[in-house]
Parts: sequence; structure tokens; C-alpha cells
Amino acid sequence: MSIRVFLADDHAVVRTGLSAVLSMTSEFVVVGDAADGAETLEKVRPLCAAQAVDVLLLDLLMPRLNGIEVTKLLRESGCLVPIVILTSSVEDAHVVGALQVGATSYLLKTSSPKEILATLRAAYCGEGTLSKEVQQSLIGQLQRPGERDAALDLTVREREVLRALALGKSNQEIADHLGIGLKTVKSHVSSIFLKLSVQDRTQAAIYAIRHGLDR
Repeated sequence: MSIRVFLADDHAVVRTGLSAVLSMTSEFVVVGDAADGAETLEKVRPLCAAQAVDVLLLDLLMPRLNGIEVTKLLRESGCLVPIVILTSSVEDAHVVGALQVGATSYLLKTSSPKEILATLRAAYCGEGTLSKEVQQSLIGQLQRPGERDAALDLTVREREVLRALALGKSNQEIADHLGIGLKTVKSHVSSIFLKLSVQDRTQAAIYAIRHGLDR
């Protein structure tokens, strides 16, 4: 029986390419695709309910809900189908954010067809996979000395912004989500960096996840 895969990427050429890779062997069959996060949820939820899909292959930076948000919402709705995030981003905040909300594997778009098929196969069997480049980057971040417990210094709004950072949201997405101005978001982000003694969004996101502030 073939492994049933659902593809989601906002670039049609990528979806076509992935379909071609999967068609290289009868071991896989594409049961659907989507061009953005909202469409992915709309199509995948019925497939999950009907147990008609085995693995989801999702792009990270899709419009109308990114891959992390889609993964989080699917997990919250009870969909336990393995999810492989396929992206060009090795940013630690994206990697940690995706795994934190329930992604099974994190794979770069520079991966070979053989690596993609192997990752999907492993995910179907319940085994998580990280690209080597991602592993090296993540290990480097996790080996940093422990940060001081500065969470108590954050305001309620700063905690909301930090939580959004941990989900990989951009400043504009945070502004839209919280209903505040872009300049206000930038001010909150700067304040968060100062209070947590971090240098960038990646370090802030990792701090949030380590300290349970991403939920």
C-alpha cells in the first residue's frame, strides 16, 4: 500500500517538482495539495478525519498561516498525522518553533530527492528527521550558557509579542494579530531583547520555548 502524501507550498513549480519526486516510486502517492496555510487546513482536516492521508509535507513560509501555525492548529484539532516541514530557512526560531508545536521533521529544500523520500518514509514510521545543517545550527544555539530568569520583567503585552516571535511571526504579522501598530511591535521587540539580554529574534524565541513562554 502506498504512503499517502499531502503537499503544501505557495509556489506551483515547487508542488510540481515534489509531485515528480514522489512519482519516482510507487511507494508514494499524492492525495492533495494546497497553495497556502488556510487552504491546507481546509483540505487536510477532512483527510485526517477520514484517515485518508499518511504524511503532510508543508512549506514553512506560506501566506495565510505559515507552516508552524498550520501544524499547531492541526495538532490542537487532534490531527496526529506526521508533518514534515520543507523550507529554505535554517533559522533556529523556525526550527524550534516547528518542532515545539508538533512537527515530526524539518527538511531543507536543498535536500536531494533521495533525502526527501527517506524523510517521508521515516516520518510515516514515526521517526523524526532534521537536515544536517539544521542539526548543526540548533546544537550551536542550545549549547549557549543558560540565560537568567528575566521573564518576570516582561509586561503582559511583551509576553504576547514574545509568544508570537516563538511561532516565527514577522513584526507585521504580530501587529495584525494583536491589533497594534508596527512601530509599537518594534518597540516591544526591542524591550524584550533588552530585558532578556538577547541579541536577536532567534535567541528570544529559544528563550521563550525553554521557559514555557511560547504557550
